[in-house]
Amino acid sequence: MKTFKQSQLLETLPKQFFASLVEKVNKIIAQGHDVINLGQGNPDQPTPDHIVKAMQNAVEKPQFHKYSPFRGHTFLKEAIATFYKREYGVEIDPSTEVSILFGGKAGLVEVPQCLLNPGDVVLVPDPGYPDYWSGVELARAKMEVMPLIREKHFLPDYNSLTKEVVEKAKLMILNYPNNPTGATATEEFFEETVGFARGNDICVVHDFAYGAIGFDGKRPISFLQTKGAKEVGIEIYTFSKSYNMAGWRIGFAVGNPSVIEALNLLQDHMYVSVFSAIQEAAAHALLSPQTCVAELNALYESRRNTLIQAFREIGWDVTAPSGSFFAWLPVPNQFESSQDFSDYLLENAHVVVAPGIGFGEYGEGYVRVGLLTSEERLVEAANRIKALNLF
Repeated sequence: MKTFKQSQLLETLPKQFFASLVEKVNKIIAQGHDVINLGQGNPDQPTPDHIVKAMQNAVEKPQFHKYSPFRGHTFLKEAIATFYKREYGVEIDPSTEVSILFGGKAGLVEVPQCLLNPGDVVLVPDPGYPDYWSGVELARAKMEVMPLIREKHFLPDYNSLTKEVVEKAKLMILNYPNNPTGATATEEFFEETVGFARGNDICVVHDFAYGAIGFDGKRPISFLQTKGAKEVGIEIYTFSKSYNMAGWRIGFAVGNPSVIEALNLLQDHMYVSVFSAIQEAAAHALLSPQTCVAELNALYESRRNTLIQAFREIGWDVTAPSGSFFAWLPVPNQFESSQDFSDYLLENAHVVVAPGIGFGEYGEGYVRVGLLTSEERLVEAANRIKALNLF
């Protein structure tokens, strides 16, 4: 069978770091071991019943069996505008400031292709969501990292960036609540970001995937709540986390009309929009009482508290995340790297954690743990690690 050579573009894409982790996990499972997987980012709860029922009803509508409008249904865009006004006090024009996406990841990968030319610079958080790198590479752009360190509360320090990098930068990606660190942004930081972006002609893309998940009575803030934010950027929101709709592949971007138009134009050439029944269910999710979102947030907070307490009790000096469904935990001193520690836990405790190096150079020294299993399993994971006498 003839093998056709892949394009140079595909050959330059970042290697999928976590594919090797999945292989290791599957090998241990195949040996018959009970593995507690805390390394994944896949929500473990089902989609709320009222959203499923809305989808079931929508599927039966013959008009939804046809192609969707290229740029999405007006009813969903209007629901998004209503949602942002109700939840964040932000005015959104549904006709010019909303783009319907095939999940948040699609928009994050598409934006660099919409705005950048080969060689243009993108400011990317490190550690950060690895698919940011994919979008940069597909645009043939250049990535410059913004280190996220504990001493700065995992917020980038714009003053640490060189003048040369700032002058070349055209795009910046932010993500709060943050994956993988669990940090949240402050109003002051977003105000500083707007000033920095405006002063240096940089477009801000805020990945608000975990916008519904905040702890200790503090609700995560939207970047667009900041005065002037819409002038300098957009925010990308997904239904995957807020409504446990990860497999439905539906999200949206809101904000600066020129960026929204660029996204829509690219998608005009790539897709006919998301299945109409999914769009109707998504609109229903946004416009319905948000009880399910509050209950989900409470579930994650309870799991967070259980996890942090259990790990502290075994002597692991860990800090509780303030948002997202991840915890960012320091690697014990006796291990040379996050990969070594991750491998050790998998092989000796059958507990999966994600090594921090998979999220960037500044992720070294940490592992990411997900709050995506029951409290009983979280406690069991802690007990298995305790038996290794690491602390």
